[in-house]
Amino acid sequence: MNRMLFWCLAAVILAVAVQPSFAQELRIGAAVEITSVDPLFHTFNPNNQLAWHVFDALVHQDSQQRLVPGLALSWKPISDTTWEFKLRPGVKFHDGTPLTADDVIFSIDRADKVPNSPASFAIYSKAVKSIHVVDPLTLHIDTGTPYPLLPADLSTIAIQSRHAAAGKTTDDFNKGVAAIGTGPFKFVEWVPGDRLVLARNDNYWGPKPDWTRVIFRPIPNSAARVAALLARDVDFIESVPTPDLTNLKRNAAVHLVETVSNRVIYLHLDSNRDKTPFVFDNSGKPLDKNPLKDVRVRKAMSKAINRQAIVERVMEGAAIAAGQLLPDGFFGVSPKLKPEPFDPEGAKKLLAEAGYPDGFRLTLHGPNDRFVNDEKIEQAIAQMLSRVGIKTDVVAMPQSTYFSRASNLEFSVMLLGWGADTGEPSSPLKSLLATFDRSKGFGTANRGRYSNPKLDALLEEALTTVDDGKRSLLLQQATEAAIEDLGIIPLHYEVTIWGMRSDLTFQGNSDQYTLAFDIHPVGSRN
Repeated sequence: MNRMLFWCLAAVILAVAVQPSFAQELRIGAAVEITSVDPLFHTFNPNNQLAWHVFDALVHQDSQQRLVPGLALSWKPISDTTWEFKLRPGVKFHDGTPLTADDVIFSIDRADKVPNSPASFAIYSKAVKSIHVVDPLTLHIDTGTPYPLLPADLSTIAIQSRHAAAGKTTDDFNKGVAAIGTGPFKFVEWVPGDRLVLARNDNYWGPKPDWTRVIFRPIPNSAARVAALLARDVDFIESVPTPDLTNLKRNAAVHLVETVSNRVIYLHLDSNRDKTPFVFDNSGKPLDKNPLKDVRVRKAMSKAINRQAIVERVMEGAAIAAGQLLPDGFFGVSPKLKPEPFDPEGAKKLLAEAGYPDGFRLTLHGPNDRFVNDEKIEQAIAQMLSRVGIKTDVVAMPQSTYFSRASNLEFSVMLLGWGADTGEPSSPLKSLLATFDRSKGFGTANRGRYSNPKLDALLEEALTTVDDGKRSLLLQQATEAAIEDLGIIPLHYEVTIWGMRSDLTFQGNSDQYTLAFDIHPVGSRN
């Protein structure tokens, strides 16, 4: 059967299958599987996405990451170093126990204590120095120094039940023993590689979801996800593959939603060690000196990459070339930073100046099932670097293996992505680029161990600056210090594309989360 006939038949089958009444079970084809049910194990989009079904935060974010009330009805600074949070009354966990201030204290304290976390939530909890319970519904949180980002940081920390989770392990969450939240859905089961099942929480304090049961099916193969949607094996899919966009847009039985995301795809480089494991001379012998420590080499690599070609040919238009950590429109974005112009001759000149006129060899490591077209991007970058004399091999692997190895500092050059959970640059600055410091919770995902004292100083000042205008300027300057020194090499921002039956609606989120409670049948009151 040729491809056009397949699409025509699929459209007819799906159109006939759509019924005016709606089953209350929603089946979602997930592009990437979670790594844990524990909401504080790993700052990883699929995990965070699950967390906001089962758990709540003190502060919620809307589709554009603006802060709105969650388990806290209100929050305000009452001094330079103290914030007051008023808890929502009458909230109960899934097991019927009431939410208390003690559960909030337990959850914030646990954020930096989860063993073996590949990327810790410590960056969002370290500002908290102490918490005082004023009354059962009032908390005073002390930060020691002025810290205006506390509500944004706390919007990333899921509130768990001390009764259910104290003394429990991440494995207990995965089995459901500790996965007791206050969210709109209850955790039912996780069968890795097969399904994640949720049931509606009919006692939820907020709007009730349309769906009594939600099943996330991991379908990492893009073509298989589309086929599952067209065959009605699922109702909704994540990460619509770019080669299918044209045909899907013509299909009246399918509805697509596209949103510019907060996720930057970038290269992280081992710019710290004197010797690095996957950089070699042209004969394949390990180099005694790490060329990635030289900013001229990093700049050459950036100039060698044709970002617009990646956007147009690899991403088929579903991306925006990146010059910094967040796209235009987000708080703290620098107007000075633009995508690095493609300049292969300039790259060769910089390599020669750095002492590598004949280039060298390296291996680019990356995932093959995490980001949109990730392995294709890696292959394209390898070709571009090779053309300027940096002969590049690619080793791609499943994300389940890749992230732990990258966190163990096993690689020299890595393809990665980061979505700013707080909707502004302090999130990637603290996690990806600040000097690694476990006591501060900085550099938790700094897999190249990049260090820049100027960036650190600007970031620390920004984090204690209450005035929004001044803080924005400091975040811009910190970003400029990092990017001009190529602490990472930004490539592009993903445009997130969801596909669904034409009788469903969904408001896309800049954080890329697929939230079942935001998916509605056409015409529903929600």
